Amino acid sequence: MRIHCPFCGERDEHEFSYGGDAMRLRPDESNTDQTCWSAYVFLRDNPRGWHQEYWQHVHGCRAWICVTRNTMSHEVRRVCSAQERVKELRAEASQ
Repeated sequence: MRIHCPFCGERDEHEFSYGGDAMRLRPDESNTDQTCWSAYVFLRDNPRGWHQEYWQHVHGCRAWICVTRNTMSHEVRRVCSAQERVKELRAEASQ
């Protein structure tokens, strides 16, 4: 699989490290509800098809990015910075 780093260009997947699900917004740190945090930390889907994931370019610029890829074919549809993805999640949550 090839991933286009927004900062370094196209690179092999071995330069990156998987960082987790980018489809969920982290709960606010002031939220002390254990059920909410438990669900965020431990409950995960195992999607088939298109999914958004955080990856870190560990053997490159070390930036965190969000990759939209198909979990069946590994086709990459979109790559953006992790900061951009967090802004999108916050906008979706406020609607």
